[in-house]
Amino acid sequence: MAWRVFIDGAHGTTGLELRDRLAGRDELELLQLPAERRRDPEARAELLNAADLVFLCLPDDAAREAVALLAPDNERTRVLDASTAHRTAPGWVYGLPELSAEQRRQIAAARRVAVPGCHATGFALLVAPLVAAGVLPPDQPLTAFSVTGYSGGGRAMIEEYEGQGPLPEALTSPRLYALGLRHKHLPEMQAICGLAHPPLFTPIVGSFRRGMVVSVPLWPSSLPRPVEPEEVHALYADHYADEPFVRVQPFPADAALDRGFLPATTCNGTNRVELFVFGHRDQLLLAARLDNLGKGASGAAVQCMNLMLGLPETAGLTA
Repeated sequence: MAWRVFIDGAHGTTGLELRDRLAGRDELELLQLPAERRRDPEARAELLNAADLVFLCLPDDAAREAVALLAPDNERTRVLDASTAHRTAPGWVYGLPELSAEQRRQIAAARRVAVPGCHATGFALLVAPLVAAGVLPPDQPLTAFSVTGYSGGGRAMIEEYEGQGPLPEALTSPRLYALGLRHKHLPEMQAICGLAHPPLFTPIVGSFRRGMVVSVPLWPSSLPRPVEPEEVHALYADHYADEPFVRVQPFPADAALDRGFLPATTCNGTNRVELFVFGHRDQLLLAARLDNLGKGASGAAVQCMNLMLGLPETAGLTA
């Protein structure tokens, strides 16, 4: 018998990506609301409670409302929330299995899983292993930058960039945003990495649809003990040795670059994350490249679904 799956918010950016990734999988039965009943709370509640697993591809408040529609005695339906509503909430498991073997076990056993944010995914994959290994102390001040495609801004931003006519000059340049230094991914970046303080985080949106590079600079002289780039690279290689979707690039990474450049779009269409270590004994630059709509959103959700339903973790996903 196929697992019954419902995508609440199936017509948004992440929901549409999920539908494409789940299409044709014989072990799944996709439940769908008729178009005329999409805004009917009773119809939504019916499918939410009929499904074995629900994806919430909704704004934060709507995601919380959807969880409230689950019957109190419903102990079957599992929930994967792609919003930011529950990423640090009690009772929810953070959906990044690459953090540790224990994290993977918790996801597989969970009834409530929060899909990580795209920026936070790259940041956590770079920083969490270093904190766990004692290379980075929890109170280390950190800075992070992320260059991302405009699809991360949702339908409104996609329409802004893909509207009819020439692209306005203001949109042809990379644009810094979240300059109030309160980006919505900061709480999970801090909590999941066990940091005493959130990083000083600067996201940048570019005039390309999808793809991203998250980078974290480090000054070895500011650490409890100086570390060489080769040591950090070896730590990543060991930590992610058995991970199907994480590829640690060689050090030095010249052969993995495009004429010395690091494009943000190379992992597009996959669930792959590529990790890079650049620098020398005085300065390090750590970078993670991924598809913001893949491992940064719908791909990560499918990966967690596979674990939660006891399916092969890589099913339906491209590394």
